[in-house]
Amino acid sequence: HLQNPYRTKPTLQNLSKTFLSPTVPADSSRITRGKEDNEVWEGIRGANGARMGRSIHGLQSPQNPFERNIKVQATNQATYSYCSNPRWLEKEANSLQSLQSYQTTFLMASDEGGEYELVYFRRLDDEFNKVNRFYKCKVEEVLKEADSLTKQMDALIAFRIKVENPTGWSHHDRKAQMTRLASDVAASAAALSATTPSEARASRKVHFMEAIEEGSMSHEQSSSDGSSSHDEDDAEKEEEKTKNQSNNNNGNVVRLSPLEVLDHVKMNNTSETPRSTIKGFLKVPRHTELKFTRENLRKVEERLKRAFVEFYQKLRLLKSYSFLNTLAFSKIMKKYDKITSRSASAAYMRMVDNSYLGSSDDVTRLMERVEATFIKHFSNANRSKGMSILRPKAKRERHRTTFTMGFFSGCAAALFIALILIIRARNIMDKAGRQQYMVTMFPLYSFFGFIVLHIVMYAANIYFWRRYRVNYSFIFGFKPGTELGYRQVLLVAFGIAVLALCSVLSNLDMEMDPVTKDYQAFTEVIPLGLLILLLVMLFLPFNILYRSSRFFLLTCIFHCIAAPLYKVTLPDFFLGDQLTSQVQAIRSLEFYVCYYGWGDFRRRENTCTSSGLFNTFNFIVAVIPFVARLLQCLRRLFEEKDPMQGLNGLKYFVTIVAVTMRTAYVLDKGFTWLVLAWVFSAIAAIGSTYWDLVFDWGLLQRHSKNWWLRDKLLVPSKRVYYLAMVLNVLLRFAWLQTVLGYNLVPLHKQTTVAIVASLEIIRRGIWNFFRLENEHLNNVGKYRAFKSVPLPFNYDEDGDKDE
Repeated sequence: HLQNPYRTKPTLQNLSKTFLSPTVPADSSRITRGKEDNEVWEGIRGANGARMGRSIHGLQSPQNPFERNIKVQATNQATYSYCSNPRWLEKEANSLQSLQSYQTTFLMASDEGGEYELVYFRRLDDEFNKVNRFYKCKVEEVLKEADSLTKQMDALIAFRIKVENPTGWSHHDRKAQMTRLASDVAASAAALSATTPSEARASRKVHFMEAIEEGSMSHEQSSSDGSSSHDEDDAEKEEEKTKNQSNNNNGNVVRLSPLEVLDHVKMNNTSETPRSTIKGFLKVPRHTELKFTRENLRKVEERLKRAFVEFYQKLRLLKSYSFLNTLAFSKIMKKYDKITSRSASAAYMRMVDNSYLGSSDDVTRLMERVEATFIKHFSNANRSKGMSILRPKAKRERHRTTFTMGFFSGCAAALFIALILIIRARNIMDKAGRQQYMVTMFPLYSFFGFIVLHIVMYAANIYFWRRYRVNYSFIFGFKPGTELGYRQVLLVAFGIAVLALCSVLSNLDMEMDPVTKDYQAFTEVIPLGLLILLLVMLFLPFNILYRSSRFFLLTCIFHCIAAPLYKVTLPDFFLGDQLTSQVQAIRSLEFYVCYYGWGDFRRRENTCTSSGLFNTFNFIVAVIPFVARLLQCLRRLFEEKDPMQGLNGLKYFVTIVAVTMRTAYVLDKGFTWLVLAWVFSAIAAIGSTYWDLVFDWGLLQRHSKNWWLRDKLLVPSKRVYYLAMVLNVLLRFAWLQTVLGYNLVPLHKQTTVAIVASLEIIRRGIWNFFRLENEHLNNVGKYRAFKSVPLPFNYDEDGDKDE
């Protein structure tokens, strides 16, 4: 019997950890079998040395007329003997419909422990076939996308020529420009024409730009010999000959001259603006005629630039996918060799290297051509500049950020302790001005407390998203290299906290002029000055203080305000959900307007609650976030025709009614308002809780292998999910404080309201983590690893296909 070289029991789960790839993590449920894997390895360890063989058979499927494996015979036979002993390992291949399925045949299955090795290779083959087919499918997709980008580059180069000289050229200049255009188009075609397998390349139709490429190559060669004009005439004759041949053959694609491409192209209106939304609602076509202006050229170049960058990232991930999975099979077979004392890994890896996964260089060659095209046309032949755009460097953590964050956190803690000590030393809580301070200054400063708490929760979210490998930057659509880490977010939070605490300490001295009975205006406007300072920092146009993140936030806020007029993306409705937990902060902003606009700050008194206009706006501002989410749901219902968006919108409508009823009850303590507030608040809370757990978090699945959770969990401990569900339910019913009107005995009413609002922010922070975890798992399950970038041009044949 073989000796176990490991103290712990290795399982297939341990062997397959490297199957996780940056494109799509492997479905671990198909390779991890728990106790069954342990039994397989125990059986393999207990087996004597045996011989094994391997046959590669044709792909079998229910639609396959060949129900049995068919070996390749005669000249088609692909038999590989990778071991010194031919009786050990034999390999045969059969290609059916350009697909191959590899299957190991263990020749000594009747030996002791042979059945375990048979199961082992069956599972390993399943994983390899899955990875190989997936990789080939994705490579074919990028080849088709490369063809589309080639056509886009043809149109872009012709578009540039028309913009540079809209009046045209003389006959001699036209020849020179046409030749230069043909050379540019040929370069782009050569750079983006993918290298497909020979059988696929033979079946593909020849793109009309290939003729241009041939003409341009002959032109470049002859120009070096000093006979450019003669070659231009030959190129024109060759081009016309090609046109005639194409017209005579109905099965071929008509090859157009370079500028004639523009006659078959229209501009795609991909910008999402209120105007485009209205046109879409009125069924106005999104394809417009070409207008040769520099503004349109700039827009086209920007869109194609983004498309190239995203396409290049896709190629990089595919290349990484191939490398990591090849490495995974190598490690799995090495561990098999250690346990069984055999030398099967070399033979198995030769098969892997000769498969499409290990032998295809389509992605590598396509990456080189994309780099050449992008550097030439989008970075003025500056390779370092072009590669910095195509391959943005990973964001590095800087020590000064950590130091500054720690410094501000220490300052905030010291100021908070100083605030508590000053309040106790001066016995401020027992003075007559306490009530006045709580109804005037406390609502102003509580706004900054809500903001700081929410930012801290977001920083915690980022930390745990990174720890459990949730691709939050892709989900939110952050530009690579600009996303903030949790240290940067905490730096912002503690910086605001330091400013707010300094302002609070300066307001503790309530000095009043004995003659005018007014408080010092400078002291009273400190909260307003702090608010203005933060707004200035938020809108600052200079490239400081995380400008890209600030502008991203402002864009999402604007999209939430104008919800139905912009296409709803995940960052937009995610921010809308955050705003629904900041109702009290929005009311604090309303109080800022009233307190400083009506001049109450001069007397430090609150007359806003006695104003009918203020109470009316108190209804409006409380429901603004929920109205925005309702409009977003309606927009998605109109575009996606998804009935679930209608149900989600109904949930927000009920919440709007509940918030309105609770606000009315606070202003008018009537029994009718109490009953209505109870009924609608209960319905809204129950519906929102169910939606959170089932749809947003994907939990409460009855038939899940994890009891009442879901099949795939990123957090190892299941208790975390059960605890999160309980906390979400409890914190969802924090609105009971508004209806019941209870207060914590030693605290002021405003303090109780602030605590309840803070609990809602904490609940939202917990909700954020599991919401994005579920979104990440959905992306993995549906193979969503890339962003879709709309292309600027639309060809006539594309429009015919759409119709």
